[in-house]
Amino acid sequence: MPTPSPRRWWALVVLAAAQFMVIMDTSIIGVALPEMQRDLGFSQGELQWVFNAYVIAFGGLLLLGGRLSDLLGARRIFTAGWIVLIGGSIVAAAAQTAWVEVVGRAVQGVGGALIAPAAMTLLMTLFAHDPKELGKAMALYGAAAPAGGTAGVFLGGVFTEWLSWPWVFIIYVPIGLATLAATKLLPAVAPRRGGIDVLGAVAVTAGLALAVFAVVRAPEIGWGASQTVLELLGAVVLLVLFFVIQRSAHEPLMPLGIWRVPRLGSANLAMTLLGAAWIPMWYFLNLYLQQVLGYGAFASGAALLPMTVLLMIFMTAITARLLARFGAKPLIAGGLLVLALGLVWLSAAEPTGTFVVDVLPASLVAALGMSLAYIPAMMAAMSGAPAEQAGLASGIVNTTYQVGSALGLAALTALATSQGAGELGNLPALTNGFSAAFLAAAAIAAVGGIVTLLVMRTETAVAARQQATQAPSDEEVGV
Repeated sequence: MPTPSPRRWWALVVLAAAQFMVIMDTSIIGVALPEMQRDLGFSQGELQWVFNAYVIAFGGLLLLGGRLSDLLGARRIFTAGWIVLIGGSIVAAAAQTAWVEVVGRAVQGVGGALIAPAAMTLLMTLFAHDPKELGKAMALYGAAAPAGGTAGVFLGGVFTEWLSWPWVFIIYVPIGLATLAATKLLPAVAPRRGGIDVLGAVAVTAGLALAVFAVVRAPEIGWGASQTVLELLGAVVLLVLFFVIQRSAHEPLMPLGIWRVPRLGSANLAMTLLGAAWIPMWYFLNLYLQQVLGYGAFASGAALLPMTVLLMIFMTAITARLLARFGAKPLIAGGLLVLALGLVWLSAAEPTGTFVVDVLPASLVAALGMSLAYIPAMMAAMSGAPAEQAGLASGIVNTTYQVGSALGLAALTALATSQGAGELGNLPALTNGFSAAFLAAAAIAAVGGIVTLLVMRTETAVAARQQATQAPSDEEVGV
């Protein structure tokens, strides 16, 4: 049995802080988007790239980040990820044009894709000696994700309202430097021999980026335009090429045999649709609060706090108990259907609406659905994987969530723009566009719930109890 590190709990603080910051990076920019749009010249349709540039880089490179962590040493990759994240934050904060901002966000995503899998490897190394300690450590690490999402929503409003939007990126510089100084607390994980599937990483990331780019531009140049068709075909070719590479590569990023793990496919499908419904809801709700209801950045962030607090409470204190009693399948399906109900409720928002009537109750219902579905879907995807493939299963399920988020946001932004969401200042048109996006997101969530009921296997009661003893395992809690 390995000897436990006497500094392991201090090291866990460093790893949980990293998890906190990586997740906060996806939520802190939400309330700052309108200010960034005015200062940098983003169109209403282009604004989503501030979010999607991060998500594409993060989701597309997670598997590569995990592989590099294995081959080069987890502490080394964790350190490199923070250096990259700090660099991207400086670029994003200093941006004077839209394209530089997008580049900065993409670089931040690359840093996050290195940090997240390396942190998980380090955590497993620190607490491998005792399953009970590992469970506690995983619970604390998992709780850092909803905490980061909650803090991001609030701090984004504080910084944007009383300082300026670049501060949502500047904050990462001192925190990143402090984290780098604390890496001496982390164990040195020995690297392993092996190759890096660079072609596979390039193919999957480029395919995802091209698909999102095509969907974003389609409303402007036409869905039937030759450019749109060629871009979508190119994305399909790149993604098919990725799977061909995985079949033939000596050391692939994603060995295709992993898909024989029970429920991995159905759980990943649920996570894809969950991301495609939840992230557009969060994005358009921010815009509705500021562009229709006229909220400032701080008020908008404060308005989203109730649902993020609900998420944090349920994910850290309640969902595991429900998972032990009912199993993953009913929670995933039920959560997606509850999310759909909240989204339908949001779609009824009026141009002259109010927070208490049009936003608060519907957002709480949607958050309840998200908190019921996310952790059970994560656990269902990982529960059948053997120990040596648990990290790979975790990376895949987090990647599919990011892919669903990016493609869902791109598609629903295109829909919202076509229904009037591009007409800034025209409150009825804006509301109509946002309502269309909420309804489409509700349809995606409802399909996810129904498909889960139809195709996911039901685990035994023993398996359900075993899953419930494990903590939320990894990256994205999607706020």
